[in-house]
Amino acid sequence: MPDRMRDDLDRRWNELGDFIREQRAIGQLSLRKLSEMAGVSNPYLSQIERGLRRPSAEILQQIARALEISSETLYVRAGILDEPTDAVDPVGEIRRDPLLTEEQKKTLIRIYDSFLRENDAVMADAAAAASGGGTEGGGGTKPRPDRSAEPG
Repeated sequence: MPDRMRDDLDRRWNELGDFIREQRAIGQLSLRKLSEMAGVSNPYLSQIERGLRRPSAEILQQIARALEISSETLYVRAGILDEPTDAVDPVGEIRRDPLLTEEQKKTLIRIYDSFLRENDAVMADAAAAASGGGTEGGGGTKPRPDRSAEPG
């Protein structure tokens, strides 16, 4: 394995150990108490926290359960699972939907864009109110592009 990959893996395991230690501290758990709750030995958990051991998915699940966090969180930190992407493209999904006509797609996109503009206006008004200013003098919202006419 190339040195760079090995360094990345070592860094990831060290970060996982740091994260587990942080979560243990947040939960006000001693190393011994967490090891009992997770069903792993005290020395083994200590080695995991220091990045010296690479626990299996099953051990991570036991630790996560004891820390009362999702096992997926630890799996992502360990590189067992890919980090979930929050990037959603509703307009792209509408355009790809084979069950809708082109006119229905355009209509849905126009409605979606109108909701976004409405939310932008509400957020801008709330921000202006919080800062003590108004929306006079061009302090409104930035218009979003109209995507309804774009080719699908």
